[in-house]
Amino acid sequence: MNLSTLKPAKGAIKTRKRIGRGPGSGLGGTSTRGHKGAKSRSGYSRKIGFEGGQMPIQRRLPKYGFKNINRVEYKAINLSTLQSLADARQLTKIGVEELIAAGFISAKHLVKILAKGEIKTALEVTAHAFSKAAEEAIAKAGGTTVKL
Repeated sequence: MNLSTLKPAKGAIKTRKRIGRGPGSGLGGTSTRGHKGAKSRSGYSRKIGFEGGQMPIQRRLPKYGFKNINRVEYKAINLSTLQSLADARQLTKIGVEELIAAGFISAKHLVKILAKGEIKTALEVTAHAFSKAAEEAIAKAGGTTVKL
């Protein structure tokens, strides 16, 4: 065996389709484009969403709703979560850093404390927002709330 006898595997190479090279090739005449119409012409490019003259789907479906550009998205943390975190790590102050360290949120999230569950420990809770019921529950347990 030497370099001059190397060949690609059988069926690995296909010959290129030589279109528009006369009737003898079998691919002359219309050059595989069929007869007439826009698709047979040079320079043809279909418009995005064009459905052959039928009303396109993006025009058939109605427009609805809007996106509020001023919306503020909060990550909800419940009182039960704060209580379990305080019990597990013996904390009296819980802020955004502690929630990040515990894996409840990432650094990019804004935090809102919600009133689901019970809180028994007096905690100093720091967050971006609180529900009224959560603030009352924290105060009732002897804790304080600090808004960022």
